[in-house]
Amino acid sequence: MTSAGIPRTPVPDDGARDAGAGALRRLAPPARRFLAHRKGVLVRLALWSLAESGQAFLVGHAVARCVDDGFLAGDPRRGLLWLGVALVAVLSGAPVVRGVFAQLSGLTEPLRDALVRRAVDRSMARAAPGGPGGTDRAAVSRLTNQVEIARDSFAGLVLTLRSFVFTAVGALLGLLSLHPALLVVVLPPLVAGLALFLATLRPMAAAQRRALAADEALGDHAARSRAALRDLAACGTGPGAERRGADLVADAAAQARTLAGWAAVRTAALGVAGHLPVLALLVAVPWLRGRGVSAGALLGAFTYLVQSLLPALHTLMTALGAAGARLLVVLDRILGPEPGAASPQAAACAASTAEGSDRGRVRGTGVRTPADGGHPVPRAAVPAVELRSVTLSYGVRAEPVLDALDLRVAPGEHLAVVGPSGIGKSTLTRLVAGTLAPSRGEVRVAGGVVTGRPAVELAALRVLVPQEAYVFSGTVGDNLGYLNPHVRRAELGAAVRAFGLEPLVERLGGPDGSVRPAELSPGERQLVALVRAYLSPAPLLLLDEATCHLDPASEARAEEVLAGRPGTLVVVAHRLSSAIRADRTLVLDGERAECGTHGELLARSPLYRDLTGHWHA
Repeated sequence: MTSAGIPRTPVPDDGARDAGAGALRRLAPPARRFLAHRKGVLVRLALWSLAESGQAFLVGHAVARCVDDGFLAGDPRRGLLWLGVALVAVLSGAPVVRGVFAQLSGLTEPLRDALVRRAVDRSMARAAPGGPGGTDRAAVSRLTNQVEIARDSFAGLVLTLRSFVFTAVGALLGLLSLHPALLVVVLPPLVAGLALFLATLRPMAAAQRRALAADEALGDHAARSRAALRDLAACGTGPGAERRGADLVADAAAQARTLAGWAAVRTAALGVAGHLPVLALLVAVPWLRGRGVSAGALLGAFTYLVQSLLPALHTLMTALGAAGARLLVVLDRILGPEPGAASPQAAACAASTAEGSDRGRVRGTGVRTPADGGHPVPRAAVPAVELRSVTLSYGVRAEPVLDALDLRVAPGEHLAVVGPSGIGKSTLTRLVAGTLAPSRGEVRVAGGVVTGRPAVELAALRVLVPQEAYVFSGTVGDNLGYLNPHVRRAELGAAVRAFGLEPLVERLGGPDGSVRPAELSPGERQLVALVRAYLSPAPLLLLDEATCHLDPASEARAEEVLAGRPGTLVVVAHRLSSAIRADRTLVLDGERAECGTHGELLARSPLYRDLTGHWHA
């Protein structure tokens, strides 16, 4: 039984998508390295910005002197002279802007090139034979949309942040030079609005991240569904894929609404910081006049607010709220760790993607080891695998794939797992392997909870062999002994003979011969992965349709060798013979789970009888 559905793309949740401190910590070191190599550009940019600061100071100061020392003092020539100074300050903005943009390209273009290289390297690594993640369907989004978002957002952020800092310094110094009481009136509403805005940055970044992730998940589901249309029609899993698509559309819409809500809060903060200072200055005119603030100083203060400080603040808040959040999220997705990335050793036993469309829902029925069959488990014995009321859902609104499932597998037991395509067999193996966390419940291996354990500890407990076997470029011996570096040459040779792999090893030039993954057939890659798992010291082997490319005789031989290995064997069955050879078989159904021997399941499981008929046919 090969999977006829489409792999499930998890819907991002709040905890997994927090783009706050974690993303900042990940991005801080590469950001420092990037800026450290461009100190010359930063110095030249700062010099041009100092000119902008002087321009902001001169405009307001010249207006105040024009009124107080010129027109109100009865000296129109001096007033006109100060107006000329203000005009020159305004006109000087053009060369300043040109100089700033000339230096800005020295930051944005290297960033764009670096992000493109990173995105291409990641995509090529995933697409290479034996790569860790298969086809990277988000690569196009990263290379086109996300890289351009990062470039444009970075450029806008540098422009606005630089402009605000230097303009604010010039304007505040100007207000102070006119009269200190002006700062007492202007600063409180300005600081309050800015503080409210900064408080929205982290939740808005998280919302932006979830919105991007939801968009990617929807696109990935659409691509997978399109590639599996014939399988969906043939196996009747189309309605499940349709429901999944509807869930993803609803989630994307919900994330967009959340993002819009935070944008509304940001707009309110912008209103507080952008309008209250002017209103406060108008209301405080009598108070300021009573403290000796001249009419020219008041007019200069309004000029500083309306022409310099508030426009710069408005631009900054708009850029940080939109471009800043997008930049943080996109950089984390391109430069951060691969979603679901595992250690190299975990990659060798590569957990495959979630199986099928998982159209069914398995409700737990208290599946336990029967007292009259298989390997009875004494009460004092520690189970090799134990699931305690395990529930797993791919998304908040999605139906559970596994629902309150209980299962105990005895040490040394051989368990087969069967069920329709998309029912959750691969999901079960990933839960046991610890590469997928349950929504509720507990998964234990050898008595310990697997969720959250380091990859090194998990690798010592279990080996998961997926349908698409992982083989890397190197020697035959390196591939076969990858999970047991201390394996002796004699043990390796015995394993090769036991699996009937001698012809392949001889063709490749012996244990020291070179392996090129692309030159091996899918069945040969599976045999290499099975021998590697056999030689591993881990006590638990999980085979997720890991023999689907083998002929029945080779599959029987491999499973018999693996079953004779000390330890526990859990096999997602590809043929009926796998279920018959097992001590017990777990049948995953959309309503309930049944576990027992072949004869027991024929008597009490209609689904198992139905599957048996299909297998015989």
